[in-house]
Amino acid sequence: MNSDGTSDGTSDTCGTRDSQFPRPAAPPAPPRPAAPPPSAPGLPTPPAPPAHAPMTRPGAVEWLRTPRPEAEPGVWRFGHRPRPAEEPEPVPARRLFAGALIALLSGWLLWSLLWNGYLGRYWIWPLLALTPDSWRSEPSLWAFASYTYYTLVGGGLLVFFARIGHVPEIWRRFVQRYARRSDRRPAVPPPPKGEPDPADWPELRAAGLAEAAARLTEATHAGTLGDVDYARIRRAWQGVHASPERLAAFTDAVRTRGPAACAHPSGMRDLPVRGATHDLATAQVRIGTVADDPRNPYARRTTGLALEPALLGTSLLAVGPSGSGKSVRLVRPVVESLCLLALANRAAVVAVTEYGSGLAPDDAFDLVIGVGRPDSTHDLDLYGGAEDPDEAARTLAEALVGDLVADSRRAATALAQLIGPYQCVHGSFPGVPELRDLLAGAPAAVGELRSALEKSAAPGAAAQLRELDARERQSARADDIGVLLAERIAFLDRPAFADFFRTDGGGRPFSLRAVEHPLRVRIDLPERGHAEASRIVARLVLAQFTEAALTRSDRSLFACLVLDDATHTVTADSVRAIQRLRSANAGVLLALRTLEDVPEPLRDPLLGAVGCRMAFAGVAPWDGGRFAETWGTEWVQTRDVTDRQIVSDEPLTKALHLMRRLATGKAATAQAVTVREVERPRWSASDLSHGLPAGHAVLSLTTVHGDHTPPLLVNLRG
Repeated sequence: MNSDGTSDGTSDTCGTRDSQFPRPAAPPAPPRPAAPPPSAPGLPTPPAPPAHAPMTRPGAVEWLRTPRPEAEPGVWRFGHRPRPAEEPEPVPARRLFAGALIALLSGWLLWSLLWNGYLGRYWIWPLLALTPDSWRSEPSLWAFASYTYYTLVGGGLLVFFARIGHVPEIWRRFVQRYARRSDRRPAVPPPPKGEPDPADWPELRAAGLAEAAARLTEATHAGTLGDVDYARIRRAWQGVHASPERLAAFTDAVRTRGPAACAHPSGMRDLPVRGATHDLATAQVRIGTVADDPRNPYARRTTGLALEPALLGTSLLAVGPSGSGKSVRLVRPVVESLCLLALANRAAVVAVTEYGSGLAPDDAFDLVIGVGRPDSTHDLDLYGGAEDPDEAARTLAEALVGDLVADSRRAATALAQLIGPYQCVHGSFPGVPELRDLLAGAPAAVGELRSALEKSAAPGAAAQLRELDARERQSARADDIGVLLAERIAFLDRPAFADFFRTDGGGRPFSLRAVEHPLRVRIDLPERGHAEASRIVARLVLAQFTEAALTRSDRSLFACLVLDDATHTVTADSVRAIQRLRSANAGVLLALRTLEDVPEPLRDPLLGAVGCRMAFAGVAPWDGGRFAETWGTEWVQTRDVTDRQIVSDEPLTKALHLMRRLATGKAATAQAVTVREVERPRWSASDLSHGLPAGHAVLSLTTVHGDHTPPLLVNLRG
C-alpha cells in the first residue's frame, strides 16, 4: 500500500483478483472445466478463464538488450539514437563532390611530381636516414623498405587531401545512409558492458531468488517469454517491493508457472492480433515518424513518435475530417497498446465506438457491450453503480441535458427529487420507463409513488416526501427543466433498449467503477439507427468514467477512456473533470471531425484542458485558427536581402560595369543582408488547413509532470 492508502498493484500479484474480473468476450480456447469463483460486488460474474497458450515471440533477448535512452516526451525510445541539437551547416552535394574531385586530383598531381623527381629527391631523405647502408646492397631488403616508405607517404597524402576534400562527409552522407537503408535487419546487441544482462533478470538474483531468476532466464532465451509476460512480471515484482509479505507467493508462482506467472485474470498473455509497434518495457506505442521538415526542431526530425500513459494522462484531443486517419492511425494503436498494458496488469481501458467500426476484434476485450443489441452479454448501468441519489442524478443529468444547458445543477436537482423517493420505496433506482413517467408528471406514476411514501416506515421517508412535493411544485412552472429531461430520456425509452438499462436486478449491468481493475471494455453505440440515444450514452459514459476515475481508492492502474467519435459529447462539467484526471492517473482520448461539434463557449476551454493536441491534414480553417492560437508564437531569425545598384565615378570602373551590363543584361549590384528576430506563429491557420500532406498531422505533447514539446509535424504512415 502507498502512503495515501492506494494500492500500487501488489494486490494484483499472481492473479489474486481472478474472481473479480469479467472474462474475454470471445475466448481463443475452450474454457477450463473448473467452476468460476464468486464475483466481487458490482462486477459481472464471468465464465472460467480460458486455457491460453502464449504467443511465442522470438528475439526476447535482443528486445531486452536494446538500449532505451532517456529522451524528450514522445520520442520512440526503443533503439533511439540522439541527434545533434542544431543542424550542421549543410554543404551542397555538387560542391561537396567537386571539392573532393579537385582535392584528389591535386593530391595525385603532387604525388606524380614527387615520384618523377620534378621536385627533387629531398623527400626520400627520411628513408635514407632510417635504413642502414648494408640494406642498399641487398635488393630485396631495399625494395621492401622503399615500397613501404612510398606506401606510407602516398597514404599520408591520400588521407590529407581526402580530408581537405571532405571525403569522410561524403562517406557518412551517402554511402553509410544507403547501407543502412539497404540492410534493415537489426544487429543483435551484445550484453551491456559493465552492467548486468537484463535477459538474466538481475533484480531477482540480487534479491536471492536464484531459482525464480533461472526459470525466467531460461524462458527468455528459449523465446517462450513474451513482452507482455515481461511487463506483467516486472509489475508484480515492483509490487513485492512495496509489500514484502507477498514475496513468498510471487516466488512460488514464478517457480511453478514460469513466464505464465501472475497472469491477467482473463488468462490471456497476449492479444490474438497486433497491428501496431509496441514496446512494453517503456509502455510506448509508435504512431509515426517526425517529418524531416524545417518547421520541426532538428533534434526531433526523423525520430519515431510514440504515445504512453505519461502523455495520455494529460488527455488528448484529435481533430480532423473523416478519412484523415484518426481511427486507423491514432485510436486503433492507442486502444491496442492499452489492451496490452491491461494484460500486463498496468492499465484499464474503455473504448467507445460505433457498432461495426472494427476498432479492434472482440477477443481483444474482456467485455463487449452492444448498446441496444439482444446478443450483448452485459448491460450498461444507467446510474454508474452509484448508491447516493444525488450522485446518480448528477451523472445522469450530465448525460441528458449537458449539451443543452450551461449548468446542469437544476436538472440534477430535479432528477434527485424523483430518484430519491423511488429508491426509498423500492430499494433501487427507477428504470427508464418509470423515470420517464415521473419526469413527465404522469398522475398515476406520481400518485403511486406518493402513496407508497406516505405508507412507508423507512427512515427518511418524510424527507423524501418533501422532495416529491417540491418536484410537483416546480413542475407547474413554465420553465421547468423536467419537461426537457422527459423529452431527452424518451430517446432511451425505445423498444430496442427495453431490456438494456434494467434496474430491477435482472440482466448483467456493468459499472464503470470497475476501472480499478485491469479491464478491457468496448462499448458499441447504435449510431446509425439511434443517433441521439448514442450521444446520450456517450455523455453518460464520459460522466461516469470521470466520476469513477476521480473517486477510486486504488489509482495504481492507469485508466483511459477512448471516444472514437466525441461529437456532442463534451460538456462544461466534463471539461472541468478532464483537467483533474491527470492527478488521478487517468486520461481521455477525444476524436472529433471538427471543433464545431463542441459548443462555442467550450472550444477554447477544451483546448486548454487537454495536454496533448493533434490537428490532422484537412482540418477546417476555423479549427486551424484555434489550434494556431493555442500553440502561440515563437521568435525566429529572418534574413532580408536587398540588391543595390553600384554607381561609380571612375572611368575604368564605369567601363567594366558597362561591359557587364552589355554581356548579362543586368546592372552591377551589391547585396545588403539584414538579420533580425521576429515573432511568428508556430503554425498558422493556413498551414494547418492547406499545408499538411495527406497522412500527416501536427501534434503537441505534455506529460503529467509538466514536460512539453512544441507542435511537431508527424508522418503517421512512417
